[in-house]
Amino acid sequence: MRTKDKELMKKMLNYINDSFEKTGRTPTYREIASEFSITSGCVSNYIKEMAEKNMLENSSGSRGIRTLKMKKSNNAIEQLGVVGSIACGSPMYAEENIETYISFPRALLGNGEFFILRANGESMIDAGIDDGDLVIIRKQETAEEGDIIVALINDEATLKRFYRDKKKRKIRLHPENAKLEDMYFDNIAIQGVAIKVIKDL
Repeated sequence: MRTKDKELMKKMLNYINDSFEKTGRTPTYREIASEFSITSGCVSNYIKEMAEKNMLENSSGSRGIRTLKMKKSNNAIEQLGVVGSIACGSPMYAEENIETYISFPRALLGNGEFFILRANGESMIDAGIDDGDLVIIRKQETAEEGDIIVALINDEATLKRFYRDKKKRKIRLHPENAKLEDMYFDNIAIQGVAIKVIKDL
């Protein structure tokens, strides 16, 4: 790959940091491209080389860009995508399923990658999760007994507490609502584990 313009790299880095400081989010590839009158593909190539040179980190597209300045900031903010309750067969956190982004302090999240699920229904009200609440999910495909997980079943995501029923040799998903019964499955696809709830008091 042809070596990129070092001066343009510096300008991009400054633009990314300035945009983050002003808006609390990193600019999209399209926004960077517009700023420097280049294509989004060209931006992608520059970001890739900048990551190789340790000028920044990039985990998942433009929203995953993190510069050294951002990482050192005590007020570092993570942009978490908000998705609905239907996954349509693709990962819930895939770009096409994201409704919007919410800024959240990285210091309160810990390690990992995260997305936000908008709770649907009243199956988890006894766990303090009401209809419409925003639940922060850590992306992972495994879970411990008693974790509240996002399980994908027949292309629909459900938020339930996870258990393994050794007698029935099935997975038990427990709704935190006394009016509802447990559900049993041979297999499920785990998309993440709930770690926090964002709600009004």
